[in-house]
Amino acid sequence: MTLIQKLLGASAALALSAGAVLAEPALIYDLGGKFDKSFNEAAFNGAERWAKETGGTYREIELQSEAQREQALRRFAEAGANPVVTTGFAIASSIEEVAKDYPDTKFVNIDGWLPEIPANLQLIAFQEHQGSYLVGMMAAMATKTGTVGFIGGMDVPLIRHFGCGFAQGAKSVNADINIVANMTGTTPTAWNDPVKGSELAKAQISQGADVIYAAAGGTGVGVLQTAADEGILSIGVDSNQNHLHSGKVLTSMLKRVDVAVYNAMTAGEGLETGGMTVLGLAEDGVGVAMDEHNAALVTAEMTAAVEEARAQIIAGDLNVVSYYENDSCPAIQF
Repeated sequence: MTLIQKLLGASAALALSAGAVLAEPALIYDLGGKFDKSFNEAAFNGAERWAKETGGTYREIELQSEAQREQALRRFAEAGANPVVTTGFAIASSIEEVAKDYPDTKFVNIDGWLPEIPANLQLIAFQEHQGSYLVGMMAAMATKTGTVGFIGGMDVPLIRHFGCGFAQGAKSVNADINIVANMTGTTPTAWNDPVKGSELAKAQISQGADVIYAAAGGTGVGVLQTAADEGILSIGVDSNQNHLHSGKVLTSMLKRVDVAVYNAMTAGEGLETGGMTVLGLAEDGVGVAMDEHNAALVTAEMTAAVEEARAQIIAGDLNVVSYYENDSCPAIQF
C-alpha cells in the first residue's frame, strides 16, 4: 500500500468517524406545544437531560398542523438525524410511510401503534391504566363529597385508557363513588385548550366533584388552575405537576416520557428497532408523584394503600382492566 493510499484510507476513516459524531438525534413534538407542562414537556426534559449529560445537541420541531408531520420526518431524515424521536400516536402512520424511504434512519414513536412495525422503528407504549388506578385510589380517599372527576383531552382510546384505570382505582376504594367524566374535544386542538379545560372543571365542580384528574396535555393547565382557584384538589399527568399549585395538587400520574426519550437518544444509532417496548409499574414507566408540594395532602393511609396496590399489580395479583381489551371499561361509560 502506498503512502497516498494510506493517507486516503485514514482520511476516509476520519470522515466516517466525523459523520458518526455529527449524527444528531431529532425530536418532533406532538400538537399542543413543547411547553405544555405535561406530555410534550416531559419529552423535552428527557432530551435536555441527554444533552446536558453528553454535551450533545439535538434538533427539534413543534408541529403547528397535522400536515407538517410527514414533512418534518422527511426533513430530519434527509438531514441525517438519527434517531428521529416522535411523540403522540397520530404520527405513527406517517412514520410507516417515511421509514421505508430511509432504511438507515432509526425512528422512535411514543404512544403509537401499527399492525406491522417497520424494521427501523421502535414503538414505546405505557400502561397508563396502572398508574391511573393508583391516583384513582387517592382521589377516592381524598374526596369529601363522594364525587370525583376526570377530564380527558382528545376523545381517543388512549385517553379512555387513562380514565378507565382511574375509575377502577376510585371504585376499589368506594364502590358507590360518583365519577364525572368529560373529554375536551375530538380534534388535536383538544390538547391545547386551557380555557375549555377550565370550563369543564367548573362544570364538574358544580356537580359536586372536589378532586379532578386531568389527562389532557396543555388543556390540563386550565383544569389545575381552576381547581386551585375554586378550592378543590386536582391530579396532574405525565410530568410531575405538583409544583404548579403547591398544596393544591393531590398528586400527578407520572408517565416517564422523559426517560423514553433520554434512553432513545442515549442509544443513538445503536437503538434496537423493529418492535414495541411497553413500560408499566414494574418498569417504573408510570407512577405516582410524591414530593414536598403534596406531602401535606397525602396521608399515611393513602401511601400504604398505593404501595400495596402497586405491589399487587406488579406481582399480577391485581389486574387493572385495559380499555384496549374490548374498547370498553367495566367501571365507567364514556
